Amino acid sequence: MGDGGGMPNALAHEKSPYLQQHADNPVAWLPWGEVAFARAREEQKPIFLSIGYSTCHWCHVMAHESFEDPEVAELLNAHFVPIKVDREERPDVDKVYMSYVQAYTGHGGWPLSAWLTPELKPFFGGTYFPPEDRQARAGFRSLLRAIAKGWKDERDKLLREADRVLGALRDYQAHRHGAAATSETLAEHGGEAFEKGFQYFFEAFDEANGGFGNAPKFPRASNLNFLFRCAAVQGAESELGRQAVAFATTTLRKMATGGIHDHVGGGFHRYAVDEAWFVPHFEKMLYDQAQIAVNLIDAHLATGDERYAWVARGTLDYVLRDLAHPAGGFYAAEDADSLLTNSASAHAEGAFYVWTQDELTASLGEDAALVCAHFGVKPDGNVPLALDPQGEFRHRNILHARRPLGETAAACGLEPDVAVVKLALLLEQLRDVRAQRPRPHRDEKIITAWNGLMISAMARAATAPAECLRDRRAAWLEAAVTAAEFVRRELHDEATGQLFRHYCGGRGTSAAFAEDYAYFIAGLLDLYEATWDDQWLQWADRLQAVMDERFLDADAGGYFNSAADDASIVLRLKEDYDGAEPAPGSVAAANLVRLAAITHDEVRRVRARCTVDAAQAMWSRAPQALPEMLCALERILEVPRQLVLAGEPASAEFQALAAVARETLGQRRTLLAVDFEGTTGGWLRSQAAWLAEMKPNDGRATAYLCEGFTCQAPVTLPEELRKQLNPGAGPAP
Repeated sequence: MGDGGGMPNALAHEKSPYLQQHADNPVAWLPWGEVAFARAREEQKPIFLSIGYSTCHWCHVMAHESFEDPEVAELLNAHFVPIKVDREERPDVDKVYMSYVQAYTGHGGWPLSAWLTPELKPFFGGTYFPPEDRQARAGFRSLLRAIAKGWKDERDKLLREADRVLGALRDYQAHRHGAAATSETLAEHGGEAFEKGFQYFFEAFDEANGGFGNAPKFPRASNLNFLFRCAAVQGAESELGRQAVAFATTTLRKMATGGIHDHVGGGFHRYAVDEAWFVPHFEKMLYDQAQIAVNLIDAHLATGDERYAWVARGTLDYVLRDLAHPAGGFYAAEDADSLLTNSASAHAEGAFYVWTQDELTASLGEDAALVCAHFGVKPDGNVPLALDPQGEFRHRNILHARRPLGETAAACGLEPDVAVVKLALLLEQLRDVRAQRPRPHRDEKIITAWNGLMISAMARAATAPAECLRDRRAAWLEAAVTAAEFVRRELHDEATGQLFRHYCGGRGTSAAFAEDYAYFIAGLLDLYEATWDDQWLQWADRLQAVMDERFLDADAGGYFNSAADDASIVLRLKEDYDGAEPAPGSVAAANLVRLAAITHDEVRRVRARCTVDAAQAMWSRAPQALPEMLCALERILEVPRQLVLAGEPASAEFQALAAVARETLGQRRTLLAVDFEGTTGGWLRSQAAWLAEMKPNDGRATAYLCEGFTCQAPVTLPEELRKQLNPGAGPAP
């Protein structure tokens, strides 16, 4: 099977859409597991490991050029044991060998290509390889022949190299995670790291285009989270606070007007290849939608500008429309590539999203003039050759708002308010037209970690004060609850308390990883604060205990990415970079502080501190690598604050008090609800005895603001609570 004879290979039995994409390759692929490892040991062949994901453009390219080629398949099948891994299904495997490739080559990416001994130790690797030699770069066929010859003639040398590499990686990890700050100096180190981190973003900020550094530009949400926390800590009206908000909101505004933003359908593409966020890599990832939506909600809280909330609304509506499973939960991604219209086989990146001017005119008639003027549409296409070296976008246009809508309205002889409504209706028309095109492939894995991020985003949006979100709140909250229920039903083992990694037409076989627990626990905590249903709090508490049992490094602090019971993982790693997704330890540290504040659990507070301590060598030297962990550090160093609302959560009085707590950026507070007349908060009361005396005053919903172990006088009016939360502040915004 898989030898070029037309039969599917062993991947045909896998649930992963990525593995299914390679099931008809002539390469005799095997999935990661003991069957493949045993064959490598028995036949004494090296393993060729290929890691990617189903919406990866360059993975598609290498598959077409090499893995569909019979000659390449013959080389792989004869001299190697070829293994395919979906990085989204097995992030633990990916992180081990990506660490090796990054150390070996100085860069990483997907597809990831690594050659391993039968004992799973890497001895050579890289990313994408062209099929033939190109200039100074070896082609894939040449590499396969050279490595096969080396394995035959100089195997001892390759085995020694594999041992050396693994030892070096082990030493490097120990060094990065071995030097922890003492409790006495954590505050000092943390303060210095905050200042150093802000200075980095100050110096790297692109004033013209937003974002940090040069092309390519990635929407790294943790950077903006850090800047909003800087503003909250320093005060939004301080000089530093204003600068931090300006850096974050300028970045979001430029992203929202750029081509990285899908103006027709909502949501954001993976990254932009240029500095101005104009030409995107068109895949859409669930984790980006979730984190950017939260950034946008915080931008509204920091500025009061409803434009950020409108973009968040469009992003979350895209998720509900195009990424939602009918039974609950959210799909992983949509591909960058899709079939060209009227083609049975030709794919192109961005084909679903770009427009010719003639297509716009045919779709909108004379109203196309407004769209063309606002989004910079040109008859010959608007992508310069420097950004389109392959000519993929010739005569096509990527929609990007090239000027404020007020200027476009004036140029078109329209009043601004009229232009806003008209443009929105025209974009809806274009969405209907675009829906007739062949859609990009959708990866229908439901990943526990990414669903946790989206539950957080939906819960935050459902409680945000922006006026333009009001009519969507109920739908988003229902979606968040349904997603949590889906995970509990399909991806949770009630007997053991353990989670599973993903669902795709059924539960996958992989147990969940540290990131799944961390992100999902955070989602449950946010869901509790949106619903006041303490079943989510109870589940979060239990999952944290399971996470500690499976992933905690009890000796050095922090969390390993993978559990100790997987013998196929040759090196247990701790993530120490907040990249496209935050490091599990960064999120776990914040979760531990949030949970500790509820029950006054000092063990969890210490565990949170140890988690941050374990990464001190990294965040003190390069704080920009761990901005999310610095946000967790802020929580740890602050005195615990709780806002307890006593009363019936459905009452108008209760909701008015809750709204005050959510109306601005500010100090971190744990929000809790107790209802002694009803059923809300039963588990919570059983775990937190200190809540016993917090009851409604004279039957009215009452707020208790506590700091440390001291509470202020209870209040029942929103304006009284606002004064307590913001001493010296003016009237309600």
